[in-house]
Amino acid sequence: MLTGLVAGVAMYWLQVYAFYDEAVFEPGQEIALTSIESGQPEGILVEGITGIDGDSSPIRFRACFRTPLTLAMLTETYKIYPKPEPLLAPSWFGCFDAAAIGAALESGEAVAFMGQENIHPGVDRVVAVFADGRAYAWQQLNGAEGNE
Repeated sequence: MLTGLVAGVAMYWLQVYAFYDEAVFEPGQEIALTSIESGQPEGILVEGITGIDGDSSPIRFRACFRTPLTLAMLTETYKIYPKPEPLLAPSWFGCFDAAAIGAALESGEAVAFMGQENIHPGVDRVVAVFADGRAYAWQQLNGAEGNE
């Protein structure tokens, strides 16, 4: 029984904590959105960014931040993401609430943008922005590379 308990605790710890690291962001290029005009990712202004990532999977990335850019300017300048699906984050990364972000995207309270297409093969970085400047980023499968 003790072996089963230890194995269960170890499995939980490995899934929830072990494979995540603090995300490293390049100053001035922390978050990029894909320009409508050029089709290339361009860094945007961000404040207070925090994030997690992991080498074990390209879809472990999550980030929370604020941007002073307005939704009107963003929607005129950057590509909208067609099917955003915020992925759950570990409970200890409290700023990222996938259910709330998803509900806001469905209601139109937030807008999802293409951060970078194929940031890893078959994986896009998606950025959701709220009218008040709150913003969130994650990576999701895009259906390419046999991930449909």
